[in-house]
Amino acid sequence: MQEALKTTPAELLAKYDVPSPRYTSYPTVPYWDEKPLTQAQWMQHVKQAFRKTNSSEGISLYLHLPFCENLCTYCGCNKRITKNHAVEEPYLQAMVEEWDMYLAEFDEKPRLTEMHLGGGTPTFFSAQNLKKLLEALLEKVEVTPDAAFSIEVHPNATNAEQLQVLYDLGFRRLSVGIQDFNPRVQFVINRMQTFERTKETFDIAREIGYTSINADIIYGLPFQNADCVRHTIERVKELRPERIAFYSYAHVPWKSKSQRRYSDKDLPEPSEKRGLYELGRNMLEEAGYVEIGLDHFALPEDELYIAAQNGTLHRNFMGYTPRHTELLIGLGCSSISDTGTAFMQNIKEVEAYEEVIELGVLPLLKGHELTEEDLIIRKHILNLMCRLYTSWTEEELPYFVDALIRLQPLEEDGLLEYSNHDIQVLEAGRPFLRNIAMCFDARLWEAQPTTPVFSKSV
Repeated sequence: MQEALKTTPAELLAKYDVPSPRYTSYPTVPYWDEKPLTQAQWMQHVKQAFRKTNSSEGISLYLHLPFCENLCTYCGCNKRITKNHAVEEPYLQAMVEEWDMYLAEFDEKPRLTEMHLGGGTPTFFSAQNLKKLLEALLEKVEVTPDAAFSIEVHPNATNAEQLQVLYDLGFRRLSVGIQDFNPRVQFVINRMQTFERTKETFDIAREIGYTSINADIIYGLPFQNADCVRHTIERVKELRPERIAFYSYAHVPWKSKSQRRYSDKDLPEPSEKRGLYELGRNMLEEAGYVEIGLDHFALPEDELYIAAQNGTLHRNFMGYTPRHTELLIGLGCSSISDTGTAFMQNIKEVEAYEEVIELGVLPLLKGHELTEEDLIIRKHILNLMCRLYTSWTEEELPYFVDALIRLQPLEEDGLLEYSNHDIQVLEAGRPFLRNIAMCFDARLWEAQPTTPVFSKSV
């Protein structure tokens, strides 16, 4: 552990351990406009993006399936805990009806190039209901030859029948939640999951024909130490996933009440937490994985690594993706859509979502129309998150005067190099990528929040 800390001095960790966004979007959701877009305004943005890019790059779909049988206490996602599987039918029907509302506005068949199912636990749904939902969504689209379909799975709630149904419908990538294999950590986060059960999911998927599996691991969990991370990474190396998301635990008890099962004193100190990441990163790199962007690793033959190398890596509400689509439509409660010029989030509560759909209205909660300044800042924050570099024109420079001032301490600390027209994040700056991007976040600095909004960056 001490060896790992040499690469990131404790004083820097303490200095930059401040709340900061993960920048899957800009502006971030808390700083969207207070005045929401109307349905008519939102659909105008959707149709504009559709006409612009459907025939070229196609569109993406995100499906939010919020149900889980058990509560994982670390989770900050929008979910509904229930063992009542009767909830599946009305929810999937509402999602199909929501999709039909979008289809009614399009003047040609959508070309679908990317689809991701997240949650919750998407495999809470039976194989039959997953098939019913997806067939209804896919029957009115053209699936592009290189389409990428993926789903998040919990090994305790996933079986061969579900995986076969998904494969038959075009899915080739799984994202498998692991987090940590230590029993004590698993107990406090209420996620008891054996290595054997996890390996079974990997083995079944590979036997069926899945070509890319991602493993989710979290560092900074309560009672987690170096031995926990070392053991977990060793077992993950046995599974040999093509991608690994090695996330920082986001402690947001004011937002996620389940995190109150433990307290701050049960969490690793900032320097220890960073040490856990550097331990895991070193082990992964020794095993042949390459660090990509923020908290992600991939084998050199994986599409995500290739995209990072050729400059096509993209980041959106689904995380890192090897392709870019201007139009991302989110279906289901709390899901977020992106047209390139506007964002929209759906109603978060399951029942309210279904009731609004039944009225024949899109279940819109809040949206944001990007200004010219937003679009410029968004482009450069995405460049930093995906490429660790960005450059701007003389015309764009006025938007970054304050950002350049904020960057000075980070440059003095050897984390980056910058000029009046570009910025390069150095290797020492990787742990502070969120801090660097935050220097450009005009809306956050204008708001100057006085209460917690985001998790800490280290």
